Amino acid sequence: MAARQVLGLFRTADNAALATDRLKEAGFSAGDYQVLTGTPYPEGAFGEDPPKHRLFAFPFFGAAVGLAIAILITAGTQISYPLVTGGKPILAIPAMAVIAYEGTMLGAIIMTIIGIIFESRLPRPIMGLYDTRITEGFIGIALTCSEDRLQAADLVMRQAGADDVKNDDI
Repeated sequence: MAARQVLGLFRTADNAALATDRLKEAGFSAGDYQVLTGTPYPEGAFGEDPPKHRLFAFPFFGAAVGLAIAILITAGTQISYPLVTGGKPILAIPAMAVIAYEGTMLGAIIMTIIGIIFESRLPRPIMGLYDTRITEGFIGIALTCSEDRLQAADLVMRQAGADDVKNDDI
């Protein structure tokens, strides 16, 4: 069975919240639908689960890798080309600290950007259903379901007060 997508368009946030409640009552999980809106609403305003993200892990990983690479480059260069100057040690910690700091920050920044792209699910190879009325103030609920549950999803959306319901193959 092919997966299908149903898009219900609602004028008010109350109707959209009612639709998400009715979808849960009809046996659809919170992971089956997504609320689309051009207006910022607080997370959970429509009864959906709060999103879980792992963005905080990316900067830590990037900082650790950047620090390790910076120390390897500075220590490796100073050990490969030992140049004793005025009796100072070959591995100069103050000079290494500056480069280690810069490497740590560079790694954290680069991995934060990669993390934002990853957590935003970009690029999105398969675009789902969308309607331009969402940017004009409507609230869309995009539901992914199997072919046999398509009629039930359409009925739930219409009973909750959807102005329009679209469906399409994925």
